[in-house]
Amino acid sequence: MPKAATVSENNKRIAKNTLMLYVKMGVMMLVSLYTSRVVLLTLGVDDFGIYNVVGGVVVLFSFLNAAMSSATQRFLNFELGKKDLVQVGRVFSMSLTVHFCIAGLVLFLAETVGLWFLNAELNIPADRMAAANWVYQFSVATTLLGILLVPYNATIIAHERMGFYAWTSIVRGLLLLGIVYLLVIGNIDKLILYAGLVFAVNALMQIVYIAYCKHAFPQTAIYKPFRDKKLFRELISFSGWSLFGGVADMCNSQGINMVMNIFCGVAVNAAMGIANQVNAAVYQFVSNFQIAFNPQLVKSYASNERERFISLILRTSKFSFFLTFFLVLPICLNIDFILELWLGDVPEFTAEFVQLTLFYSLISSISAPLWMSVQATGEIRNYQLIVSFLILVNLPFAYVALKLGFPPTWALGIRVAMNFLTTLWRVFYLRGKIGLPVGKFLRGVIFKSFFVGALASLLPLFVFQNIHNAWTQLIASGTCACLSTVVFVWFFGFEKNERTFFSTFLVGRLPFLQVLTKR
Repeated sequence: MPKAATVSENNKRIAKNTLMLYVKMGVMMLVSLYTSRVVLLTLGVDDFGIYNVVGGVVVLFSFLNAAMSSATQRFLNFELGKKDLVQVGRVFSMSLTVHFCIAGLVLFLAETVGLWFLNAELNIPADRMAAANWVYQFSVATTLLGILLVPYNATIIAHERMGFYAWTSIVRGLLLLGIVYLLVIGNIDKLILYAGLVFAVNALMQIVYIAYCKHAFPQTAIYKPFRDKKLFRELISFSGWSLFGGVADMCNSQGINMVMNIFCGVAVNAAMGIANQVNAAVYQFVSNFQIAFNPQLVKSYASNERERFISLILRTSKFSFFLTFFLVLPICLNIDFILELWLGDVPEFTAEFVQLTLFYSLISSISAPLWMSVQATGEIRNYQLIVSFLILVNLPFAYVALKLGFPPTWALGIRVAMNFLTTLWRVFYLRGKIGLPVGKFLRGVIFKSFFVGALASLLPLFVFQNIHNAWTQLIASGTCACLSTVVFVWFFGFEKNERTFFSTFLVGRLPFLQVLTKR
C-alpha cells in the first residue's frame, strides 16, 4: 500500500476511534454529573468529603501501578508498530506478572502505613471512623482490581478497539446509575453501601475485560508465565523511572488533598471532590481524543516515520487544547449558577476549585502528547527526574501557603503556575531528544492556542456581563461561547489542510452534509 494511502487510513482510524470514544464520553458525562449530585445529597457534605479523602489515601499507594501502566502501554504499542505479535504476547504476560507483584506490594503498604495514616492523622469526625475504615477497605480492593486490569486495558487500546472500550464504559455508567438508586433506597449506612457497590461494579467490569481480551486476542492476551530477564529489566527500568512521575502526580493531586484536610477539614475535601469530578467529566473530551492518537504516536516512532511523528505531536497538542477550551469557557463563565443548579447546597470554595482545576487541565491538554512522545523513545530517565522535581515542589509550596493562613485556592493556583512552567520545559527538552521544532511548537501550538482562546472569550464575556437573568445568562453566554470557539478555531486555529480533512471527514459521516455538498 502506498505511504500516502497508509497515512490517510491511519488518520481515518484516529477520527473514527475518536468518534466512538465521544459516544462513551457523552453518556459518561451525563451519568457522572447526575450521580455526583445524588451522591452528595444522599451522603451529605461530610460523608462525601470522607469518601474522597479516604479513597485518596489508597490512591497514594497506587503510584507503582501508574508507572507500570505507562510501561505496558508503551511496549505494547511499540511492538505492534513493529508488527511482532509474538513479542506483543510476551510483553502482555510479563507485564501481568509484574502487576501481580505490584498488587501485593500495594496491599502491604495500604494495610500498614495507609491504615495508620487513616486512623492517626486524617481529620475525620470520631463517630464516622468506623465507616471510614469500611470505605478504606473497599477502596483498597477496588484499587487492587484496577492494578490487575491494566494489561488488559492497555491491550485493547494498543489494538485500537475503541468500540469495545466505549461500550463497556457506557455499561459501567449505567451500572453507576443503578448504584445511585440502591443508595437512595438502602437502609444501611449510606457511605459504606456506596463504597461496596462501587467495588462490585469494578469487579464485574474486570471480568468482562478479561473475557473479551481472551476471545479477541488469543495470540497476545493469554497469560503465559515465563522467564525473560532482559524483558523484565526493560519493563522495570522504564517503569522505575516512570515511578518518579507517578509519585509526583500523586503528591500533586492526592497529597494536596491531604494537606487541605489537615488545615481545612473534610468540607474542603468535598469541594475538591466535586471539582475533580467536573474536571474528569470535561477532560474526558481531550483524554478520549488522546487515547485515539497515542497508539499512532508510538507506532509512527517505532516504524521510523519521523515526519509524521512530529506532525502528530503538534496536531494532538493543539487539537487537545481546542477541545478542552470548548467546554472550559462556558463552564467557567457560568460556574456559580451551574453548581447551584446541579448541587443545590454548594460547599465553600467549590466554584474557585472548579475553575482552577479546569485551567490546570487546559494546560495539561497541551503537554500530554509531549509526554507520550518521550515514552515512545523509551529514554525517560533525565526527563522524569526533572519533571518530577518540578511537579513535586507543588506540595511544599501548598503546605507553606496554607500554613501561613492563605485560602486553599492558593494551593491550586500554585499548581496551575507550575504546570505551565513544566510544559515549557517539556518543549525545550524534546528539541534535543527527538528534534521537536521549538519555535514551531511555541508559535503554532502554545501561542496560537492561547491567542485563539483569548479572541474566542471576548464576545461571550461581554454577553455574560450584560445579562443579569441567570437562565438567560447561562443560555446566551454558553451558546455564544461554543459558537465563538468553533468559529475562531476554524479560521485562526486550523491550517488549510486541517480544515480540508475535517470537512471531508464530516461530510462522509453526516448524511445531511452529503446532500448539501451534492447540490
